[in-house]
Amino acid sequence: MADLLRPVSATLPDFPWDSLDEAKATASAHPGGIVDLSVGTPVDPVDPIIRQALADSSEFPGYPATVGTAQLREAAAAALGRRFGIDGLDESAILPVIGTKEAIAGLPAQLGVPAGGLVVIPEVAYPTYEVGALLAGARVLRADSTVAVGPETPALLFLNSPSNPTGKVLPVDHLRKVVAWARERGVVVVSDECYLGLAWDSPAVSILDPAVCGGDHTGLIAVHSLSKVSNLASYRAGFLAGDRALIAELLAVRKHAGMIVPFPVQGAMVAALDDDVHVNEQRERYRVRRDKLRIALEGAGFTLDDSEAGLYLWATRGEDSRATVDWFAARGILVAPGEFYGPRGARHIRMAFTATDERVDAAVARLA
Repeated sequence: MADLLRPVSATLPDFPWDSLDEAKATASAHPGGIVDLSVGTPVDPVDPIIRQALADSSEFPGYPATVGTAQLREAAAAALGRRFGIDGLDESAILPVIGTKEAIAGLPAQLGVPAGGLVVIPEVAYPTYEVGALLAGARVLRADSTVAVGPETPALLFLNSPSNPTGKVLPVDHLRKVVAWARERGVVVVSDECYLGLAWDSPAVSILDPAVCGGDHTGLIAVHSLSKVSNLASYRAGFLAGDRALIAELLAVRKHAGMIVPFPVQGAMVAALDDDVHVNEQRERYRVRRDKLRIALEGAGFTLDDSEAGLYLWATRGEDSRATVDWFAARGILVAPGEFYGPRGARHIRMAFTATDERVDAAVARLA
């Protein structure tokens, strides 16, 4: 690095998945090949109606707008109402983003969290919440309740329900208390809801649900992704919804930075948001894979905690998570150690069920 530059990467934790190289090599050496359940990458086909919409939108030669097309914003608002009962949204409350990981990593800085300010993230959390705070020069506090936050008022509070990695679902009463607490103090709440449509054992509700916020979206942003429910991880297709004033501020910042969802992707997003059939079909695929792996894990002596929703099983047998990763690797299965997600995850592993049916069946056979 040049002497006058500050190496930003030095302020960030190591990229967790880089530490799995040895376990991955062990699992790959299995005679039946590796079953990689360490990441939640979709493997199923993109629905033809989405691919056709992508192609139909591909001739546009100009720059698309950061705000997105009116058709896209209207489709997003309608889908949230139809799928999750979120009322009171129109196109001014929607902002498309280039994948929700990018959006989450940039939100603290784009919302103006001051250097040295406090950002609260879940106690067990996907690493990007912490990374976003650190990129803004903010401090991070892990806390699963507002009581645990202490006397200092944070600038921003992240929620994630259903949770990645644990699959925990926050009940309506808890969400309502968080919203009330935040509003009393002027704290912005960002709720990552990428797995909202994948609830299995407990109903999951949005922070924008009238039962949570009383129909008032002030100070609230919900983060939604099409990566999981529509298999569009490669498209980088997501959007933010909520407080119109906050959406307008983020739009103003992102326009300057040229953060634009490509026009063909916007067209594909409209098709994905307008159609619920492919979403329900994909959900059923995941349900079948989840049931198989859940039964296999419990039969192998593991305890499943939370795991109520989402695309992961949060499992433990009471030992250090790295030892459990090695146990799975010896059987040709790669999983993620819970320590990736914070100190409280040190005795759990996260197992994704986003593999093909054939690979899931292979994992089940090996666990037996």
